Amino acid sequence: MVSDSVLNRIKGGLIVSCQALNDEPLHSSYIMSRMAYAAMLGGAVGIRANTVEDIQEIKKLVHLPIIGIIKRIYEDSDVYITPTLEEVDALVNCGVEIIAMDATFHLRPKSQSIDEFFTEVRKKYPNQLFMADCATYEEGMHAVQLGFDIVATTLCGYTSETKDVKLPNYDLMRKLVRDSGKPVIAEGGIWSPEQLKMAFETGVFAAVVGTAITRPMDITKRFVEAIKNE
Repeated sequence: MVSDSVLNRIKGGLIVSCQALNDEPLHSSYIMSRMAYAAMLGGAVGIRANTVEDIQEIKKLVHLPIIGIIKRIYEDSDVYITPTLEEVDALVNCGVEIIAMDATFHLRPKSQSIDEFFTEVRKKYPNQLFMADCATYEEGMHAVQLGFDIVATTLCGYTSETKDVKLPNYDLMRKLVRDSGKPVIAEGGIWSPEQLKMAFETGVFAAVVGTAITRPMDITKRFVEAIKNE
């Protein structure tokens, strides 16, 4: 099966998130494509990318599985990672191997629950691989019940319920690996090779690292803060 082939390609490896929003210095589909190309040459097994434009440019240079998302803000919801069917349709049409979406309990636009939304999505795209970006153990287990193919710890630390959680959340990774029965992808707060190794020691299927590799402004800030603290 195609889905098995995709999962085999990313198993045990590093996925690099190549994203830059409108207000960031590296916002450019061309720059993101070169960033993804550099990640591939460095040994990445997959790329996480935002927007159809970036994905199309990345695909010209990189032949790795892509986890596609579209970040879009809606006034009636705080869910912004692939929040509606419109974004899912666009990602399917540009041929990403995996589509990730916010799978928290927060309501989506038009007060739609994740249950209602994903039931609709899965019915329309029964053969597409979907990844659940979760913040808590309960959300991860619920995503499994809904039929997500992959569970990720992406949103831990970024929701109101988890904003004080120390990252990386190895305990969350460990529990989801133990109980979910699905491939678990570690994502969120991994800043060093040592932390990445510790994440894999929890038994995760693969891991995503973004800011620590592809956001030089944030990386520079960390070094500057280190100087200030001396």
